Amino acid sequence: MKQTKTYALSLALSAGLVLTACGGGGGASADGDTYDWDFTITTGNTSTWNDGAELFAEQVEEGSDGRISVNIFPNEQLSNGDTVAGLEQLMSGEKDLSFNSTIIYASIDPKFGAVNAPFLYTDLEQARATLEDTGIDAYTEAAAERGVQLLAMGESGFRQLTNSTRPVRTPDDLNGLKVRIPGIGLFDDIYQEMGANPTTMSFSEVFTSLQQGTIDGQENPIDIIYTSGLEEVQDNLTMWNYVYDPLILGMNKEVFDSLSEEDQELVTAAAQEAAELQIANNRENEAGQLEELKGEMDVVELTEEESTAFRDQMTPVYDDYQDVWGEDLVEAVTPDE
Repeated sequence: MKQTKTYALSLALSAGLVLTACGGGGGASADGDTYDWDFTITTGNTSTWNDGAELFAEQVEEGSDGRISVNIFPNEQLSNGDTVAGLEQLMSGEKDLSFNSTIIYASIDPKFGAVNAPFLYTDLEQARATLEDTGIDAYTEAAAERGVQLLAMGESGFRQLTNSTRPVRTPDDLNGLKVRIPGIGLFDDIYQEMGANPTTMSFSEVFTSLQQGTIDGQENPIDIIYTSGLEEVQDNLTMWNYVYDPLILGMNKEVFDSLSEEDQELVTAAAQEAAELQIANNRENEAGQLEELKGEMDVVELTEEESTAFRDQMTPVYDDYQDVWGEDLVEAVTPDE
Protein backbone atom coordinates (compact mmCIF):
# COMPACT_ATOMS: atom_id res chain seq x y z
CA MET A 1 0.00 0.00 0.00
CA LYS A 2 2.78 2.40 0.94
CA GLN A 3 4.56 1.68 -2.35
CA THR A 4 1.37 2.39 -4.33
CA LYS A 5 0.87 5.74 -2.58
CA THR A 6 4.47 6.70 -3.21
CA TYR A 7 4.17 5.82 -6.90
CA ALA A 8 0.94 7.83 -7.22
CA LEU A 9 2.54 10.82 -5.52
CA SER A 10 5.52 10.54 -7.85
CA LEU A 11 3.23 10.59 -10.88
CA ALA A 12 1.36 13.61 -9.56
CA LEU A 13 4.58 15.52 -8.93
CA SER A 14 5.90 14.62 -12.40
CA ALA A 15 2.68 15.79 -14.03
CA GLY A 16 2.86 19.03 -12.08
CA LEU A 17 6.41 19.71 -13.27
CA VAL A 18 5.41 19.06 -16.88
CA LEU A 19 2.49 21.46 -16.60
CA THR A 20 4.57 24.21 -15.03
CA ALA A 21 7.26 23.89 -17.68
CA CYS A 22 4.86 24.29 -20.61
CA GLY A 23 2.47 26.93 -21.86
CA GLY A 24 3.12 30.51 -20.76
CA GLY A 25 6.06 29.53 -18.58
CA GLY A 26 4.12 29.71 -15.32
CA GLY A 27 4.69 27.58 -12.25
CA ALA A 28 7.57 27.00 -9.88
CA SER A 29 10.91 26.99 -11.61
CA ALA A 30 13.55 24.41 -10.79
CA ASP A 31 16.86 23.36 -12.24
CA GLY A 32 16.23 21.52 -15.49
CA ASP A 33 12.80 22.99 -16.23
CA THR A 34 12.17 23.73 -19.89
CA TYR A 35 10.32 26.75 -21.30
CA ASP A 36 8.91 27.80 -24.65
CA TRP A 37 8.27 31.55 -24.66
CA ASP A 38 6.52 33.86 -27.14
CA PHE A 39 8.13 37.28 -27.75
CA THR A 40 6.39 39.95 -29.86
CA ILE A 41 7.73 43.18 -31.32
CA THR A 42 5.81 46.02 -32.94
CA THR A 43 8.11 46.38 -35.94
CA GLY A 44 9.16 44.04 -38.76
CA ASN A 45 11.89 41.44 -38.86
CA THR A 46 14.44 43.81 -40.42
CA SER A 47 14.19 46.33 -37.56
CA THR A 48 16.63 46.99 -34.73
CA TRP A 49 13.90 45.80 -32.37
CA ASN A 50 14.13 42.41 -34.07
CA ASP A 51 17.94 42.52 -33.78
CA GLY A 52 17.56 42.83 -30.02
CA ALA A 53 14.90 40.16 -29.79
CA GLU A 54 17.00 37.68 -31.76
CA LEU A 55 20.06 38.29 -29.58
CA PHE A 56 17.92 37.79 -26.48
CA ALA A 57 16.60 34.49 -27.84
CA GLU A 58 20.11 33.30 -28.72
CA GLN A 59 21.53 34.22 -25.33
CA VAL A 60 18.86 32.51 -23.23
CA GLU A 61 18.84 29.41 -25.43
CA GLU A 62 22.63 29.07 -25.28
CA GLY A 63 22.85 30.02 -21.60
CA SER A 64 20.24 27.43 -20.67
CA ASP A 65 21.75 24.70 -22.85
CA GLY A 66 18.58 24.63 -24.88
CA ARG A 67 16.14 24.39 -21.97
CA ILE A 68 14.63 27.75 -22.93
CA SER A 69 13.42 28.52 -26.44
CA VAL A 70 12.02 31.85 -27.60
CA ASN A 71 9.64 32.34 -30.53
CA ILE A 72 9.77 35.85 -32.05
CA PHE A 73 6.66 37.33 -33.68
CA PRO A 74 7.28 40.60 -35.60
CA ASN A 75 4.53 43.11 -36.42
CA GLU A 76 2.48 42.18 -33.32
CA GLN A 77 1.35 39.01 -35.09
CA LEU A 78 -0.21 37.55 -31.95
CA SER A 79 -2.65 40.46 -31.69
CA ASN A 80 -3.27 41.04 -35.42
CA GLY A 81 -1.10 44.17 -35.42
CA ASP A 82 -2.88 45.81 -32.47
CA THR A 83 -0.09 47.08 -30.23
CA VAL A 84 -2.30 47.90 -27.26
CA ALA A 85 -3.97 44.49 -27.39
CA GLY A 86 -0.50 42.96 -27.65
CA LEU A 87 0.63 44.69 -24.48
CA GLU A 88 -2.53 43.57 -22.71
CA GLN A 89 -1.61 40.00 -23.68
CA LEU A 90 1.75 40.45 -21.96
CA MET A 91 0.12 41.83 -18.82
CA SER A 92 -2.41 39.01 -18.66
CA GLY A 93 0.13 36.25 -19.34
CA GLU A 94 -1.19 35.21 -22.75
CA LYS A 95 2.37 35.73 -23.97
CA ASP A 96 5.69 35.97 -22.21
CA LEU A 97 7.80 38.81 -23.63
CA SER A 98 7.54 41.97 -25.70
CA PHE A 99 9.38 45.07 -26.91
CA ASN A 100 6.95 48.01 -26.62
CA SER A 101 7.30 51.77 -26.59
CA THR A 102 6.37 53.54 -23.37
CA ILE A 103 3.78 55.30 -25.54
CA ILE A 104 1.89 52.00 -25.85
CA TYR A 105 2.08 51.54 -22.08
CA ALA A 106 0.67 55.07 -21.74
CA SER A 107 -2.31 54.01 -23.85
CA ILE A 108 -3.21 51.70 -20.95
CA ASP A 109 -1.94 53.83 -18.07
CA PRO A 110 -1.25 57.53 -18.87
CA LYS A 111 1.41 57.86 -16.16
CA PHE A 112 3.83 55.90 -18.36
CA GLY A 113 3.92 58.96 -20.66
CA ALA A 114 6.11 60.91 -18.22
CA VAL A 115 9.27 60.06 -20.17
CA ASN A 116 7.50 61.14 -23.39
CA ALA A 117 6.93 64.67 -22.12
CA PRO A 118 7.50 67.20 -24.94
CA PHE A 119 10.97 68.73 -25.32
CA LEU A 120 12.13 67.10 -22.09
CA TYR A 121 15.62 66.18 -23.35
CA THR A 122 18.11 68.05 -25.49
CA ASP A 123 19.86 64.99 -26.93
CA LEU A 124 20.05 61.20 -26.75
CA GLU A 125 22.97 61.19 -24.33
CA GLN A 126 21.06 63.28 -21.79
CA ALA A 127 17.96 61.13 -22.18
CA ARG A 128 19.81 57.85 -21.74
CA ALA A 129 21.85 59.11 -18.79
CA THR A 130 18.67 60.17 -17.01
CA LEU A 131 17.05 56.79 -17.61
CA GLU A 132 20.06 54.89 -16.35
CA ASP A 133 20.40 57.13 -13.31
CA THR A 134 16.80 57.09 -12.04
CA GLY A 135 14.29 56.47 -14.83
CA ILE A 136 14.68 52.72 -15.30
CA ASP A 137 14.20 52.03 -11.59
CA ALA A 138 11.02 54.12 -11.52
CA TYR A 139 9.62 52.46 -14.63
CA THR A 140 10.50 49.03 -13.27
CA GLU A 141 8.30 49.75 -10.28
CA ALA A 142 5.48 51.15 -12.43
CA ALA A 143 5.61 48.17 -14.81
CA ALA A 144 5.45 45.70 -11.92
CA GLU A 145 2.16 47.27 -10.86
CA ARG A 146 0.83 46.27 -14.28
CA GLY A 147 2.11 42.72 -14.14
CA VAL A 148 5.28 43.30 -16.18
CA GLN A 149 8.87 42.70 -15.19
CA LEU A 150 10.96 45.38 -16.89
CA LEU A 151 14.13 43.58 -17.97
CA ALA A 152 15.80 46.41 -19.91
CA MET A 153 15.04 49.59 -21.84
CA GLY A 154 15.86 50.07 -25.50
CA GLU A 155 15.45 53.16 -27.63
CA SER A 156 13.41 54.11 -30.67
CA GLY A 157 15.00 57.57 -30.58
CA PHE A 158 13.47 61.01 -30.88
CA ARG A 159 10.24 61.45 -32.79
CA GLN A 160 10.41 63.91 -35.70
CA LEU A 161 7.78 65.66 -37.83
CA THR A 162 7.05 65.39 -41.56
CA ASN A 163 4.49 67.24 -43.66
CA SER A 164 3.84 68.35 -47.23
CA THR A 165 2.43 71.81 -46.56
CA ARG A 166 5.35 73.93 -45.36
CA PRO A 167 8.61 73.81 -43.42
CA VAL A 168 8.00 73.91 -39.65
CA ARG A 169 10.32 76.10 -37.61
CA THR A 170 7.93 77.72 -35.12
CA PRO A 171 4.78 76.66 -33.25
CA ASP A 172 2.77 78.93 -35.57
CA ASP A 173 3.91 76.87 -38.56
CA LEU A 174 1.81 73.99 -37.21
CA ASN A 175 -1.37 76.02 -37.22
CA GLY A 176 -4.12 74.14 -39.05
CA LEU A 177 -1.95 71.18 -40.09
CA LYS A 178 -3.71 67.83 -39.87
CA VAL A 179 -1.13 65.56 -38.25
CA ARG A 180 -1.46 61.85 -37.53
CA ILE A 181 -0.45 61.07 -33.93
CA PRO A 182 -0.40 58.05 -31.58
CA GLY A 183 -3.74 57.49 -29.90
CA ILE A 184 -3.01 58.88 -26.44
CA GLY A 185 -4.25 62.09 -24.88
CA LEU A 186 -0.79 63.54 -24.30
CA PHE A 187 -0.02 63.77 -28.01
CA ASP A 188 -3.46 65.18 -28.76
CA ASP A 189 -2.90 67.94 -26.20
CA ILE A 190 0.62 68.70 -27.48
CA TYR A 191 -0.56 69.34 -31.02
CA GLN A 192 -3.70 71.20 -30.05
CA GLU A 193 -1.59 73.52 -27.94
CA MET A 194 0.36 74.41 -31.10
CA GLY A 195 -2.79 74.96 -33.17
CA ALA A 196 -2.54 71.77 -35.21
CA ASN A 197 -5.39 69.38 -35.96
CA PRO A 198 -4.24 66.02 -34.53
CA THR A 199 -5.86 62.82 -35.75
CA THR A 200 -5.37 59.14 -35.01
CA MET A 201 -5.37 56.22 -37.42
CA SER A 202 -3.65 52.89 -37.88
CA PHE A 203 -0.10 53.41 -39.14
CA SER A 204 -0.87 51.01 -41.97
CA GLU A 205 -3.18 53.72 -43.36
CA VAL A 206 -0.73 56.60 -43.05
CA PHE A 207 1.15 56.33 -46.36
CA THR A 208 -2.05 56.28 -48.44
CA SER A 209 -3.63 59.04 -46.35
CA LEU A 210 -0.57 61.25 -46.89
CA GLN A 211 -0.57 60.42 -50.59
CA GLN A 212 -4.24 61.34 -50.95
CA GLY A 213 -3.98 64.46 -48.78
CA THR A 214 -6.35 63.14 -46.13
CA ILE A 215 -3.71 64.20 -43.61
CA ASP A 216 -0.92 66.74 -44.01
CA GLY A 217 1.75 65.10 -41.90
CA GLN A 218 2.79 62.63 -39.24
CA GLU A 219 5.42 62.17 -36.53
CA ASN A 220 7.73 59.22 -35.91
CA PRO A 221 11.39 58.34 -35.29
CA ILE A 222 13.67 58.55 -38.34
CA ASP A 223 13.84 54.77 -38.71
CA ILE A 224 10.06 54.55 -39.19
CA ILE A 225 10.02 57.51 -41.58
CA TYR A 226 12.83 56.00 -43.64
CA THR A 227 11.77 52.36 -43.72
CA SER A 228 8.17 53.35 -44.53
CA GLY A 229 9.29 55.41 -47.54
CA LEU A 230 7.47 58.51 -46.34
CA GLU A 231 9.85 60.75 -48.30
CA GLU A 232 7.84 59.66 -51.36
CA VAL A 233 4.74 61.43 -50.03
CA GLN A 234 6.23 64.10 -47.74
CA ASP A 235 8.29 67.13 -48.69
CA ASN A 236 9.36 68.51 -45.30
CA LEU A 237 11.12 66.96 -42.32
CA THR A 238 11.60 68.87 -39.06
CA MET A 239 14.31 67.56 -36.75
CA TRP A 240 12.92 68.93 -33.49
CA ASN A 241 13.55 66.01 -31.08
CA TYR A 242 10.21 66.77 -29.47
CA VAL A 243 9.54 63.41 -27.78
CA TYR A 244 12.04 60.80 -26.62
CA ASP A 245 10.72 57.30 -27.30
CA PRO A 246 12.27 54.54 -25.13
CA LEU A 247 11.31 50.87 -25.39
CA ILE A 248 10.51 48.47 -22.59
CA LEU A 249 11.76 44.92 -22.97
CA GLY A 250 9.20 43.40 -20.64
CA MET A 251 8.35 39.93 -19.38
CA ASN A 252 5.14 38.78 -17.77
CA LYS A 253 5.92 39.19 -14.08
CA GLU A 254 4.33 35.94 -12.95
CA VAL A 255 6.48 34.06 -15.44
CA PHE A 256 9.62 35.89 -14.32
CA ASP A 257 8.86 35.37 -10.63
CA SER A 258 8.35 31.64 -11.23
CA LEU A 259 11.92 31.20 -12.51
CA SER A 260 14.86 30.00 -10.49
CA GLU A 261 17.34 32.66 -9.40
CA GLU A 262 19.80 31.39 -12.00
CA ASP A 263 17.26 31.66 -14.82
CA GLN A 264 16.23 35.13 -13.67
CA GLU A 265 19.87 36.23 -13.84
CA LEU A 266 20.24 34.65 -17.28
CA VAL A 267 17.13 36.35 -18.64
CA THR A 268 18.06 39.75 -17.17
CA ALA A 269 21.61 39.64 -18.54
CA ALA A 270 20.37 38.60 -21.99
CA ALA A 271 17.86 41.45 -21.98
CA GLN A 272 20.55 43.99 -21.11
CA GLU A 273 22.71 42.84 -24.01
CA ALA A 274 19.69 42.85 -26.33
CA ALA A 275 18.83 46.44 -25.40
CA GLU A 276 22.42 47.60 -25.84
CA LEU A 277 22.56 46.07 -29.33
CA GLN A 278 19.20 47.53 -30.30
CA ILE A 279 20.24 51.02 -29.17
CA ALA A 280 23.61 50.87 -30.94
CA ASN A 281 22.08 49.63 -34.19
CA ASN A 282 19.27 52.17 -34.04
CA ARG A 283 21.65 55.10 -33.61
CA GLU A 284 23.99 53.88 -36.32
CA ASN A 285 21.13 53.33 -38.76
CA GLU A 286 19.56 56.69 -38.04
CA ALA A 287 22.68 58.63 -38.95
CA GLY A 288 22.82 57.05 -42.42
CA GLN A 289 19.06 57.21 -42.93
CA LEU A 290 18.95 60.93 -42.16
CA GLU A 291 21.69 61.64 -44.69
CA GLU A 292 19.68 59.84 -47.36
CA LEU A 293 16.48 61.67 -46.41
CA LYS A 294 18.29 64.99 -46.76
CA GLY A 295 18.67 64.17 -50.45
CA GLU A 296 14.91 63.65 -50.82
CA MET A 297 13.32 66.15 -48.42
CA ASP A 298 13.65 69.70 -47.17
CA VAL A 299 15.15 69.07 -43.72
CA VAL A 300 14.84 71.70 -40.99
CA GLU A 301 17.14 71.39 -37.98
CA LEU A 302 16.06 73.73 -35.21
CA THR A 303 18.37 76.17 -33.50
CA GLU A 304 18.44 76.28 -29.69
CA GLU A 305 16.35 79.47 -29.79
CA GLU A 306 13.74 77.80 -32.01
CA SER A 307 13.62 74.74 -29.75
CA THR A 308 13.11 76.98 -26.73
CA ALA A 309 10.07 78.59 -28.37
CA PHE A 310 8.43 75.16 -28.75
CA ARG A 311 9.40 74.15 -25.22
CA ASP A 312 7.94 77.35 -23.75
CA GLN A 313 4.63 76.72 -25.51
CA MET A 314 4.33 73.36 -23.74
CA THR A 315 3.94 74.89 -20.26
CA PRO A 316 0.16 74.27 -20.15
CA VAL A 317 0.70 70.63 -21.11
CA TYR A 318 3.17 70.15 -18.27
CA ASP A 319 0.78 71.84 -15.85
CA ASP A 320 -2.07 69.54 -16.90
CA TYR A 321 -0.06 66.31 -16.72
CA GLN A 322 1.91 66.65 -13.50
CA ASP A 323 -0.78 64.84 -11.52
CA VAL A 324 -1.36 62.31 -14.31
CA TRP A 325 2.31 61.28 -14.41
CA GLY A 326 2.80 61.47 -10.67
CA GLU A 327 5.58 63.09 -8.70
CA ASP A 328 7.80 59.99 -8.54
CA LEU A 329 7.93 59.37 -12.31
CA VAL A 330 8.25 63.08 -13.13
CA GLU A 331 11.23 63.42 -10.80
CA ALA A 332 12.79 60.20 -12.11
CA VAL A 333 12.74 61.25 -15.77
CA THR A 334 13.66 64.92 -15.31
CA PRO A 335 17.29 65.54 -16.29
CA ASP A 336 19.71 67.26 -13.94
CA GLU A 337 20.12 70.94 -14.68
